[in-house]
Amino acid sequence: MNSSKIQATVGAVGRGAVVTFFAGVAAVNGAQLVSDGRYVVPIGASAVACAVVLLVPRLRWPVAPIVVAAVTAWWGWIGSLLLALVLYDLAAARRTRAAVLCVAAALGANLVGYPPTRLWHQQAYVTALFLWAFAYVVGMWIGSRRRLVRAMAADVEHLRVEAQLREEAARVAERSRIAAEMHDVLAHRLSLIALHTGVLATRGGTLPGPVAERLALLRGASTEALADLRDVLGVLRAPGAAPNGAGVVPAPVPGDVQQLVDDARAASQPIAMTVHGRPEDAPTTHRLAVYRIVQEALTNARKHADGAPVTMTIDYRPPATLVEVTNPAGRPGPAAAVGSGYGLVGLRERVSALGGQLDAGPAGAGSWRLAARIHHPAGTEENGTEENGTPA
Repeated sequence: MNSSKIQATVGAVGRGAVVTFFAGVAAVNGAQLVSDGRYVVPIGASAVACAVVLLVPRLRWPVAPIVVAAVTAWWGWIGSLLLALVLYDLAAARRTRAAVLCVAAALGANLVGYPPTRLWHQQAYVTALFLWAFAYVVGMWIGSRRRLVRAMAADVEHLRVEAQLREEAARVAERSRIAAEMHDVLAHRLSLIALHTGVLATRGGTLPGPVAERLALLRGASTEALADLRDVLGVLRAPGAAPNGAGVVPAPVPGDVQQLVDDARAASQPIAMTVHGRPEDAPTTHRLAVYRIVQEALTNARKHADGAPVTMTIDYRPPATLVEVTNPAGRPGPAAAVGSGYGLVGLRERVSALGGQLDAGPAGAGSWRLAARIHHPAGTEENGTEENGTPA
């Protein structure tokens, strides 16, 4: 049971207790103070009728104001507490005109009501008016608070949905970026295969027949694979994106991390980078992911800790590609308020798609840490890379 249902249940129980108590007070006091005992049953029945219309949600408007106002008009101050509940409900619902009509009808008709409990007797109407005014003011305050809470809950829900849509858009954008990168990388390699097999096929006269047939088959298969790759990965591109080569920025070449760091250093961003192994030790998808992680980390460091030194460690060696970027606290950069703020969402989508794990968060003393671990595919063996890191 969520909090809203619990609050609704508690509110219903509390209202039931208050209505029952007020109805009981009206019935008991009326029975004690009315000199003629034959009016005990009508007073009790009137109190029960008021309690029913006040407790049943469908009868609170407009039945409850009519019934309670009529009971108060006849029995006087015996129904004043119950009429106060009606005025509370009307104030909470902002039905001011109905509240004024109820008070006017109860006081006016009570001039010919039951004499012993008449509101006009010994100026009891003064106490009743004060009680009703107090109930109305409390109802106005509670009603305003409820409307404010509902408005805030609606705003929170709107922001939650908007955040979900933004995260989904960031994931879709990252998938589109991955598709573009894979297309550029794989298309290049498949085109090389088709090119070399085509060159060899032109020399078919000097090659054995089975070899020439296999070369022709390999060239046809590579050409078809290239076309299928374009069709399949083209579906993953963002809607409305330009086709490859039509105004699209080329995907980064695997291993461009050093160039990325050099450009950042040229922009006066202090960076200490340590690299273990060679980029070729990791799959192409891992190298592209490393590039994106470093790019996002350096961008965030410039935004939120401009001028702070950045420490970066990259390990391409099996069994997992590791990236860790940390920076201490610094002054916010001029672009701190720019950007969607969903770059990390896209990175998590990319790393998760590769079966890895991305961690981002405070690292103590105001510093920030972005780290990723992506396991190499099964069967990958270490290829004798050096154990010592190479600072860059």
